[in-house]
Amino acid sequence: MNSFSALFIRRPVATILLAIGLLISGGVAYNFLPVAPLPSVDIPTIVVFAARPGADPETMANSIAAPLERRLGEIGGVTDLTSFTSVGNSTIIIQFDISHNIDAAAHDVQAAINAATPDLPSDLPTRPFFRKFNPASAPIMTIALTSDTLPTAAVYDAADSILGQRLRQVEGVAQVQVNGAETPAVRVQLDPAALQAAGLSSQDVFTAIRAANTNGALGSFQGAEGSETIQLNNQMRRAPEYGDLLLKSANGASVRLKDVARVLDGVANVRLAASLGDKPAILLNISKTVDANVIDTVDRLRKILPMLQAWMPPGISVTILSDRTGTIRASVADIQITLGITIALVLLVVLLFMRRAMPTIAAGVTVPLSIAGTLTAMYFEGFALDNFSLMAVTISVGFVVDDAIVMIENIIRLRERGMGRMEAAFAGAKQISFTVMSISVSLVAVFIPLLFMGGILGRLLHEFATTLTMSIAISALVSLTLTPMLCGQFFHDTPPRITWWSKIDGAFERQFHALAQFYAGTLGWGLRHNRLMLFATFATIVATIWLYTVVPKGLLPTQDTGLIEGTTVADPDISFAAMKALEARVVDIIRADPAIAGVGSTIGVSQGWASLNRGQLTIGMKPPEERHDNTETVIARLRPKLAAIPGIETYLYSAQDLRGGGNNGGSTNQFVLLDQDLAELRLWTQKLEAKLRTMPIVLDVTSNQDRTAPQDNVVIDRAAASRLGVSVSAIDNALNNAFAQRQISIIYTERNQYRVVEETLPRLQRDQAALDTLKVPSKSGALVPLRAVVKTQMGTAPLSVN
Repeated sequence: MNSFSALFIRRPVATILLAIGLLISGGVAYNFLPVAPLPSVDIPTIVVFAARPGADPETMANSIAAPLERRLGEIGGVTDLTSFTSVGNSTIIIQFDISHNIDAAAHDVQAAINAATPDLPSDLPTRPFFRKFNPASAPIMTIALTSDTLPTAAVYDAADSILGQRLRQVEGVAQVQVNGAETPAVRVQLDPAALQAAGLSSQDVFTAIRAANTNGALGSFQGAEGSETIQLNNQMRRAPEYGDLLLKSANGASVRLKDVARVLDGVANVRLAASLGDKPAILLNISKTVDANVIDTVDRLRKILPMLQAWMPPGISVTILSDRTGTIRASVADIQITLGITIALVLLVVLLFMRRAMPTIAAGVTVPLSIAGTLTAMYFEGFALDNFSLMAVTISVGFVVDDAIVMIENIIRLRERGMGRMEAAFAGAKQISFTVMSISVSLVAVFIPLLFMGGILGRLLHEFATTLTMSIAISALVSLTLTPMLCGQFFHDTPPRITWWSKIDGAFERQFHALAQFYAGTLGWGLRHNRLMLFATFATIVATIWLYTVVPKGLLPTQDTGLIEGTTVADPDISFAAMKALEARVVDIIRADPAIAGVGSTIGVSQGWASLNRGQLTIGMKPPEERHDNTETVIARLRPKLAAIPGIETYLYSAQDLRGGGNNGGSTNQFVLLDQDLAELRLWTQKLEAKLRTMPIVLDVTSNQDRTAPQDNVVIDRAAASRLGVSVSAIDNALNNAFAQRQISIIYTERNQYRVVEETLPRLQRDQAALDTLKVPSKSGALVPLRAVVKTQMGTAPLSVN
């Protein structure tokens, strides 16, 4: 009965063509395989953003985060739901089961937002929206925009309207977060004394601006033979136009907005800032979607960036502060070099033991063919060239030649017994086929548990185990087809002539014989001292168990990704100007390190990522060939220098390709405390943090739960307010108009939408003495001093609620 190999031994041309086809397919697949640092193990994560300018954290948590969380918590497949609220912003992070489809989750999240909309405040400037990305993952690219000629507001406008908008359309991009400023706006800074003299309140200004700046539908004229659309100059665009707005006219006297307020062109939020080094900048942090390949996404971004720069206003410089793909490409290139060295060493070992050209070739061709077949299978499986898959290919090189060597040795054994080439090939392949299959199946069986392992670790190891399994299977197939065909068709019928190679062959044979004799001697000694060998075996087992308990453990080793992220934390009662000065000192120290290429810094509350006393750092390292230290060494070097700055604490950590959870904390390791009582939670958080700081094995202990900051509690005297005819909503509006950077109207343009912001003069926003200058309208129209209906009490409150 013929064996499976007989068909291929009889048809050498077809077998060689199939091998060449497999080799070509592997080369084509290699060019199309994406490159990544790790297998795709991103946890499906969606982030919901909501804003209400000026609202304190507890108000944001109660009025916005809580209604959204209640609806979002009803979604199936949610494994973790966390929120972060700060002044004017709420961020809710929803994580799903790792097997959950991110697009289906996005539909559920949008439906939950729609269901929660009736429970949300009616004065939100924009509806809550979501993005599909994990905030714990470092951005794949950070771009900094600077200008020596344009104001920061103009740079932000260009970044938001042109650059950010177009980059969000790039395939694989989930979020482009624009930090450092806000859109241009007309800021109306009211003078309470001038308003009082004119008999006006801040709410009168609010009503007048909203009534004067409209953008309604106007219709058209329809004649018998034609039509004409109607256009109205009902939009005011610049500060001078608003300054001339008539607020009141009586007895021949007119009061315009510029008479009671300072009207200027500015930005919607003045408490935001970013820098690149020592220059004001706008930073764009670009995050990828869960299923996107980081290399392909960055390549698309780099390809489109020059075109977008041409669309930007002149005078804006675009700098790539960090690019995560540099170290990824270098890492994959190193593994490819390692793979090449491995192949060369394996073939050299085969040559040394075979010491014949054709047997070495017959065994050696299984390596490139198995790798080519594996690459083809990886392409159809949707895998990438990453550290795990390439490690599997590298390890498989040692396995794939085993089957071929077993086949070749058996055929040579039959040849030495007098069989011809073809007869030995047929008989040898038939005898050894079952052995080759059993060897391959036994090797694959080792990886079966990895193939069915769940969770993040299962995702990491699944690609490794599958790649190795496919490589072993393909090597077995090659050993059963191509290898016996080469033995049958190309092996010599007569021994080669004695040449200079025979002398080398004889020298190697003598060395191998000596090595075999040494092994036989040591084996005999071991058999004669069996009790000692048994004791050594048990001692080895005990030592292995002990070493397992003492060796440090972790999911993955710390990577040098070329990117350091950081968080700065100051006292909760710090002002924006003081925080900006301290942040500049931190940046100067980091920039001075010789391994640092650039430092980006952001302070202020932007889409809920920080509170007023926290800053974010993005630190780009020089390429590995230009620096001698890795990221951990640089962090250790910077730590004592940064700790010497009074009034601010800096926490740095090396960005990693894989981070668990969805919180963008200031360290690589995080855990969560839960409690039904917020006050009790805050107390024990501080106790635990203080205890952890005393442990020598722990560094950079921090918490996202800040110490409480001073708070002025404005308490309404409801009896007095009722007696004077002042409503609670009038008091609320007066405070909102004065201190919340209230966005009261929208300016529509061809490219973007801008806001009109109402506030009191900046010099009156420094302390509670400003309350003495405010007046509120009563039901009769008279202006009542705010102090007549409220009193203040000093208290404390958190700057953020988690």
